[in-house]
Amino acid sequence: MRIVSAGEVLWDVIGDQEFLGGAPLNFSVSSQRLGNEVALVSAVGADRRGERAIQAIEALGLNTKFIGVVADHETGAAIVTTDESGNATFAIKRPAAFDFLNIDDLMLSDLAAFRPDWIYFGTLAQTNGNNETMLHRLVASVPKARCFYDLNLREGHWSFDLVRRLSGLASVIKLNEFEAETLYRLTCPMEQPSLESFCRCWSQMYGTKIICVTLGERGCAIWENDTFRTFAGFRVKVVDTVGAGDAFSAAFLHGLDLSWPMERTALFANALGAIVASRAGATPPWTVEEILRLVETAPRGDDSN
Repeated sequence: MRIVSAGEVLWDVIGDQEFLGGAPLNFSVSSQRLGNEVALVSAVGADRRGERAIQAIEALGLNTKFIGVVADHETGAAIVTTDESGNATFAIKRPAAFDFLNIDDLMLSDLAAFRPDWIYFGTLAQTNGNNETMLHRLVASVPKARCFYDLNLREGHWSFDLVRRLSGLASVIKLNEFEAETLYRLTCPMEQPSLESFCRCWSQMYGTKIICVTLGERGCAIWENDTFRTFAGFRVKVVDTVGAGDAFSAAFLHGLDLSWPMERTALFANALGAIVASRAGATPPWTVEEILRLVETAPRGDDSN
């Protein structure tokens, strides 16, 4: 599977430590570890953090060909705070270098030659109008590629209209439970929110075939073929949740592209998300063997509604 992953590269600052992150980067690292080819499209600043980011990305085995260097804006950074359960909140300085993606005609030609099967994107980088325009150009240039939209809504860095426009591009949408409830209240304010109702409504409005809602240690809920099902998660000792959802997305798309049964895909994704949450940083080391061992501990069958 070949994937173009477009959006932010930034440093997650947790206490006195810095970890390279950004959902598209985190997703790309996990996807490539799973054996897929990934072209990461982003930008860093012409500063020390930018230099370190390029070095770290190369060390992770990713191609930096499509990562631009922006002279007059700093490399992105997010100050991360976690609560006692390991759940993270982010304070992100804008504008940052990732707000200035430059997908010119030459890059579009190179990306088309890459022949991606999927285009992965989130919301954060697209809050810059130029970046959203660039994303639409990219999608139009590779019409055979399907789109995976991983919302990753950050407070103060999204709008309902933007989410709706991006949802219109997507074959698959992934979001967490809080995000689903938030969007449903904005869509149907007079109704009591439920995940199944949200998925049905959103799928009908945007023609999205698959919607995945992550539920933390409870697993995930999947809307597919007009059917809503839930799949059990895995209990781990959480260190921090940064990057866990991005790893989940990579594993979910991996199984989906291989046409695995949905139960196998969901458990595989739940397992990788749990492993990443049990370790520090957004892209900690892990192996496929670890994922499979954890999957084997799951009870057979799903919690279908």
